[in-house]
Amino acid sequence: MKLQLALDLVNIPEAVEVVQEVAEFIDIVEIGTPVVINEGLHAVKELKNAFPSLQVLADLKIMDAGGYEVMKASEAGADIITVLGVSDDSTIKGAVVEARKQNKEIMVDMINVKDMAARAREIDALGVDYICVHSGYDHQAAGLNSFQDLATIKSVVKNAKTAIAGGIKLDTLPEVISAKPDLVIVGGGITSQSDKKAVAAQMQQLIKQA
Repeated sequence: MKLQLALDLVNIPEAVEVVQEVAEFIDIVEIGTPVVINEGLHAVKELKNAFPSLQVLADLKIMDAGGYEVMKASEAGADIITVLGVSDDSTIKGAVVEARKQNKEIMVDMINVKDMAARAREIDALGVDYICVHSGYDHQAAGLNSFQDLATIKSVVKNAKTAIAGGIKLDTLPEVISAKPDLVIVGGGITSQSDKKAVAAQMQQLIKQA
């Protein structure tokens, strides 16, 4: 089980500063969609250059032109690129084909997928690397989480690794870990804490004990 830090509400210097605090306790650093919108793929390049030992995920939430967008993210240094589960199969296939050429990985974000089990089964057959259940900001504001969705995809996914994102904090992490995802994605649960390093260390310890 790996720990991914999601960076959403920062600029590039702030992102580097946050990662410096917690780098020893995380496996993957995510350049969140808001950062990509504000800073462009330059943010991916800067973080990869600053932390070459960490994997960098570009949260592009690709919906079309999968192959092309994966190519551009790969050129910027991304190791993992996200595609939306609600996108067309041809988009996901194109992303996977390009990722294989570039020796990169594809994560499919299941945000707003209606039939979680059926779609996860279909996406799993397309050869993606991760399938991620995700409660976005708007879902969290409505009091929703992805714990049940994780159990659902775990029951049908045979090939891809599973991931969970959205509102995970230190006190909810044990429940997440008990569902045995391959990747736990934490944003504000670390970045909004006064002692980010201590919280990240505790999270890593809980994950390692699982």
